[in-house]
Amino acid sequence: MRRSVRATARAVVFRSSSSPLSRGAGAGPAPRNHLRAWVHSATAAGDRFNAPPLRPDVVTIADIEERRARAGRLVAMTAAYSDSDMFKAPTTGKPKAKRLDHHLSVESTVREPCVLKQAAKHLKNPGLISLGGGLPCAEYFPFESLSMRVPQPPSFSEAATRVDGIDVRIGKYDVTDAASADASEYDLSIALNYGQANGSAQLTRFVTEHTELICNPPYADWRSCLTVGSTAALEQALRMLCDRQRHDAVLTEEYSFSTALETAAPLGVKVFGVRMDKEGLLPADLDAVLAGWDERARGARKPHVLYTVPSGQNPTGATQGEQRRRAIYQVAQKHDLYIIEDEPYYFLQMEPYGEGKGEKKKKKKDEEEGVEGFLRGLIPSLLSMDVDGRVMRMDSFSKVVVPGSRLGWITASEQMVERFIRHAEVCNQGPSGFSQVILHKLLDETWGHEGYIRWLMYLRGEYTKRRDVILAACEAHLLREVVSWNAPAAGMFHWLKVDHSLHPDAATRSILEIEEDIFNLCIDKGVLVGRGSWFRAEKDTAPTEMFFRATFAAATPENMTEAIRRFGLAIRESYRMEG
Repeated sequence: MRRSVRATARAVVFRSSSSPLSRGAGAGPAPRNHLRAWVHSATAAGDRFNAPPLRPDVVTIADIEERRARAGRLVAMTAAYSDSDMFKAPTTGKPKAKRLDHHLSVESTVREPCVLKQAAKHLKNPGLISLGGGLPCAEYFPFESLSMRVPQPPSFSEAATRVDGIDVRIGKYDVTDAASADASEYDLSIALNYGQANGSAQLTRFVTEHTELICNPPYADWRSCLTVGSTAALEQALRMLCDRQRHDAVLTEEYSFSTALETAAPLGVKVFGVRMDKEGLLPADLDAVLAGWDERARGARKPHVLYTVPSGQNPTGATQGEQRRRAIYQVAQKHDLYIIEDEPYYFLQMEPYGEGKGEKKKKKKDEEEGVEGFLRGLIPSLLSMDVDGRVMRMDSFSKVVVPGSRLGWITASEQMVERFIRHAEVCNQGPSGFSQVILHKLLDETWGHEGYIRWLMYLRGEYTKRRDVILAACEAHLLREVVSWNAPAAGMFHWLKVDHSLHPDAATRSILEIEEDIFNLCIDKGVLVGRGSWFRAEKDTAPTEMFFRATFAAATPENMTEAIRRFGLAIRESYRMEG
């Protein structure tokens, strides 16, 4: 098997502390360097070598690698208990998050720990023979190994991967087999069995470290927890925070992710929209809506939850700048709002349209800036500004690795994550073991944090080129006196405003009727775009503007250009324009 430089280095660093374990379900006790020992070692190393850093608010990849090397090999067997606090840097000097009991629903407050999941904590005890849990025997899992070829950083293209990719193998007993070539910390016997609802220790460690690199929350008792994608995480979060009997409501952008709106509706949670501009949600309007809230007129009590997509917002493509995010957070503090920060497109932040043209120029810029430059250039997240513990950030591998993994994670205060886990224990029991072990093998054991960041840099560049193609097509094929737009600064979506007032039937037909006419003409001409009305937060009120959403995520450049040309023809026909 071809092995990455990182894999070779890791074998040298960690193999010295490994020792073989017995095979099978609930496979015997871990050695003395089991998960608890790893945590104690990591904490001691952090305390002992925690000299004041040059940048006290920043955690670097070098910091994480040093912490891991001093801790030794992580051994976490089947259903091992873990939480992200085990893998964080020391948080000395940071305050704790505020208690937010009043934000929780009755359903959330009455949830008790799952007794079977709690019993699994005892599996770490040396010498314990388990007859307690219903863990199937790994001997009967019909998978001896999985193999895959993955890119070798920084050569991420499909062509480069075919020629010079890394061949990765995941065996059933890699952790307990002393002859394993890579001394892996995660294998199929562990991943394919039952696990904890918050996810495996192995992948929890990676996302915890990643969260430190990107956000480094300013309070001490933050946690991360793996999820079955962000949509499932949102449903759990809404049930945690909103109560039908209390007449709870949620605020969001006036045009919001349609699936989020459809998630809230069956829960009996009303959704209200906040006005936007090209930079997303308007803090002044958010403040005004809350300050003037009329419970009787609105049919709901004053909202205490804000759902927002700050980067590359779906559907509008709007991206909140740093000062916009800080202003929103200040309004949240003023009105005691809890913020659900949904960030699937966070790493697809792009240069302004027209400033980074030319692949060679972009490649040279990335080489000069490197990983540290890329990280410094990211707009700070709301989580990184959260001094109260009033933000739950939702991250996902869907848009930046593969959506079929159905794997993501949340980060929030210890109190809120604990409540989230209580729900997951009796709802989905955690994300798929296949997804976890495959992504761990790719992101942690093969690429490492630096390789993953370089992959994100590559994606950012690729989606920027796609965005530029669709913008150029709009410039070539759409009538600017009728259709207007702002260049997306992140994400995968392009929001097109069509001036309904110029339509020849504007005086006799509603916006929704004109929108439907244009949509049907688009279908007739062979192009599918999203209707803006699909994304309206308040569907029971009449729209005052007309929009369509186009995505530049998957179509080839040629097909994107042709699709926009067909969209332009549909507009011309509906508006009865010649040419």
